[in-house]
Amino acid sequence: MELHIVIQGRKDLANQLYEQLRDNIESGRLAAGVQLPPSRLLAAQLGLSRKTISDTYSRLTYENYLVGKIGSGTFVNALNAPTQRRQTTSQLASATRISKWQDISLPLRHPTLEGTLRCDFIGGATAKTQFPHDEWRRCTQYALRQMTQARGFYSQPEGLPALRSAIAGHIAFARGVKCTADDIVVCNGAQQALDLIARVLIEPGCTVAMEDPGYTPARQLFAAQGAEVVSVPVDSEGIVVEQIPENTHAIYVTPSHQMPLGMPMSLARREALLHKASRIGAIIIEDDYDSEFRYEGRPTDSLQSMDQFGVVAYVGTFSKTLLPELRLGYAVLPEAIREAVIKAKQLTDWHTSTLPQWALTKFISEGLLNKHIRRCHSIYAGRRDRILARFAGDLSPWMEAIPSTAGFHMAVMFKVPINVPLLVELARKVEIGLYPLTGFFTDAAPRDGLILGFGAVETLDIDPALDRLRDVLTQIA
Repeated sequence: MELHIVIQGRKDLANQLYEQLRDNIESGRLAAGVQLPPSRLLAAQLGLSRKTISDTYSRLTYENYLVGKIGSGTFVNALNAPTQRRQTTSQLASATRISKWQDISLPLRHPTLEGTLRCDFIGGATAKTQFPHDEWRRCTQYALRQMTQARGFYSQPEGLPALRSAIAGHIAFARGVKCTADDIVVCNGAQQALDLIARVLIEPGCTVAMEDPGYTPARQLFAAQGAEVVSVPVDSEGIVVEQIPENTHAIYVTPSHQMPLGMPMSLARREALLHKASRIGAIIIEDDYDSEFRYEGRPTDSLQSMDQFGVVAYVGTFSKTLLPELRLGYAVLPEAIREAVIKAKQLTDWHTSTLPQWALTKFISEGLLNKHIRRCHSIYAGRRDRILARFAGDLSPWMEAIPSTAGFHMAVMFKVPINVPLLVELARKVEIGLYPLTGFFTDAAPRDGLILGFGAVETLDIDPALDRLRDVLTQIA
């Protein structure tokens, strides 16, 4: 390993080495368990005698900073924790601002691997058993070959031209989006796309209108950027356009699969929303997060496909069709904000990693994405049907499902009073993850229910899990 030690002059050599090694250990720069270079090697690197190195190691070992292992070498002792040298938040000039970020609650944060339950009805997640690992591995190998041919420069902030062209073709076919490759910016997931659009549209005091109930991380993001987030109610046709304030700068909606209730926005409501946004000068942020999976009724195109005014910024993601860990999303931007968003992208992270970009380009161009979506559609449709059958059957005394026509989550509402926190707690004890709807409501009166994601639940686990849910409901009712 490379060890940063600077020896000055020819005096007190052993003590210089001792103090620097000790300080590195105490500060944590040399972490517990790190192996130090052999005395002969370090002596040659520093121009010191081997005896000086050995004596210093012995002294640090005696003081419990180091530990010697016969046949292995000398290591930093795990018992010696680094000294904490830090200011508290209250001592910083930005204490108020920091506290606002620290106080943000993250109710939709996904569990760690250690915290994963046997059957987790969390929304927005997929099962890795469906992912085409072999095909993706081959596409990644292609990506590595492409990267070896590059000159070592940073890539374009808007994303690789080949990927943007592939995305444009895919979403035109799958969602009716009208765009060219030049309209697309590749992002690290849809959340970054929302962040970039917000950066160029919002400053402290600006008004953002969004659905209530709605997607909580989007609301938190806009509020963190200083926006005044106005809650607009939704009904069976979607957002109530008449209640969007006249001074609104941005309008966030999920028109194809309302988050979290699941209904699509009606055609009349879409037209009214587009006209109002054009009249007041607002940008509509259309989050089309999982609408490639549709189960009944006529397919509905994106809101962006109806846009005659250039006011819709369309946000999509591959986290729902592939894997959340890939962190690949995109934004299709109207001309009025496109250049500004590209510059915001470059200033925040320069560009998304080119390795997954090249892999996804290959994956789409070979038809593997559409093939994967068709396979998953069949799986999700079966899971959805099974869940709806159970809520129309033995679970019907307690709950009623709202059958969404797209995506892989649905809302279920309680028909009788239920202690929801207790239900969630008892369900976790029998290895079932449940998530209340209340966290999606802000100003609207919350409705007692659950958001039931079935993307990460194996089909064969659904009935046993719902059996346990029925038993828990029987117990607490």
